[in-house]
Amino acid sequence: MATQSTNRAPSASGIPVAGGRVLPTLNVDGSRRWLRPRPAPGRHWQRRRAVAYALMLLFLSIPYIHFRGRPLVLLDLPRREFTLVGTTFLPTDTLLLMLLLLSIVVSIFLLTALFGRVWCGWGCPQTVYMEFLFRPIERLVEGGRSGSLAMDREGRHFHPRRLLKYAIYFALSLFLAHTFLAYFVGVEQLATWVRRSPFDHPTSFLVMAGTTALIFFDFTYFREQTCIVACPYGRWQSVLLDRQSLIVAYDYERGEPRTKGRVQAADAGDCIDCGACVQTCPTGIDIRDGLQMECIHCTQCADACDEIMRRVDRPEGLIRYTTQDALQGGRSGWLRPRVVLYPVALLLFLGAFTWAIVSRADAEVTLLRGIGAPFAQGVDGLVSNQVRVKVVNRSRESHDYQITVEGAPGASVIAPENPLRVAAGGMATTSIFVLLPPSAFTHGERAVVVRVDDGAGFSHSTNWRLAGPSTSTVPAATEPDGNNTRGGS
Repeated sequence: MATQSTNRAPSASGIPVAGGRVLPTLNVDGSRRWLRPRPAPGRHWQRRRAVAYALMLLFLSIPYIHFRGRPLVLLDLPRREFTLVGTTFLPTDTLLLMLLLLSIVVSIFLLTALFGRVWCGWGCPQTVYMEFLFRPIERLVEGGRSGSLAMDREGRHFHPRRLLKYAIYFALSLFLAHTFLAYFVGVEQLATWVRRSPFDHPTSFLVMAGTTALIFFDFTYFREQTCIVACPYGRWQSVLLDRQSLIVAYDYERGEPRTKGRVQAADAGDCIDCGACVQTCPTGIDIRDGLQMECIHCTQCADACDEIMRRVDRPEGLIRYTTQDALQGGRSGWLRPRVVLYPVALLLFLGAFTWAIVSRADAEVTLLRGIGAPFAQGVDGLVSNQVRVKVVNRSRESHDYQITVEGAPGASVIAPENPLRVAAGGMATTSIFVLLPPSAFTHGERAVVVRVDDGAGFSHSTNWRLAGPSTSTVPAATEPDGNNTRGGS
């Protein structure tokens, strides 16, 4: 599965290579080898194009779609809230986010074990936008593949046609960057920023400008090197794939030995060494060299080869979806250990995630001690404990949360804001001060229960220990029955 080096003097596209290549896009003398793949609109390409345009439409539509009164996807980093399919995740939802991430990872493992690098060839944004948006525009503006190759050979990097292409690329990058930003701030906030001066929101403007620059750099210059150099997926495939995983491969037994032209010897293979599979490859490899890290399983080579096979009256499928075992005459089967273990793990993670979502309360209550000394004792001898109460309202309606202290007869509770008003999906924090006589403490502490109730079905009780003096410093007073809860400011 290692990278195969190609040492032919001329490349398949006719452009001389400086003594061979160390990477499909890098010559041994360090110069860049620009790839201008020839489109191969076969049956696989037609299906990939439909999937690609559907994914583009989905990407552009999601920020405008709302579900259950909330955005379908909103990754609000400043507020540290992530909304997915109408469900909001907070920083305290560590377990939920971990289960969701594990489910995604296991899903990728399962898809790779079954269908190889189907994500790279059919769903990855780099492939989708490069092959079905930016490269078609390049061929349209520069006069087809031959026009682009001519500009490369003659070094006309600032040809008017190429400059026009760059201008279109920049406009597309700007549009995609704004759409990407909408996933993090929402379309309403984005529309407000667009109508205002960048000096009114410099941080968000710089984020948008930086994203635009990265997209423009990626699809204008870096291009397929993202898959070859930057993306780790190709390096993972050695452990994610097995000999029964579906891959795009060249049938060596059927194709070899190669012979040029239609007329072939009796012992010749079906491959006529036309180079069509190499010319159409978006990462510049030769599929006939075997399974390679750079191959993204886009099936362009299969479509190109099928077209040639039809022309020379030979069966299609010399390059096709298959497995390594099938290529060597073995049997292909779906059932194997990893195909069983991955779904089991996925069901466990998704089941735990679903249970955690369903059983999650409408609000989250957190108690914290006051800042400074654990307690204070006034001139009247009463011991005061400050308890900070943070309430996160997960429901879709605002609520008033009543805070009470139980288990301490005679306690006085002073609350600057009680009940505590919390907006839908919001968070609020207040402090309560619990006053008790020193005689209420045993060994310097008193166990109480702090209850938070919204009056609409939610109630949360927390066992809490109040701090106090170890011994009484004033005579014990008669404790009246019941609680004395006061509101004040």
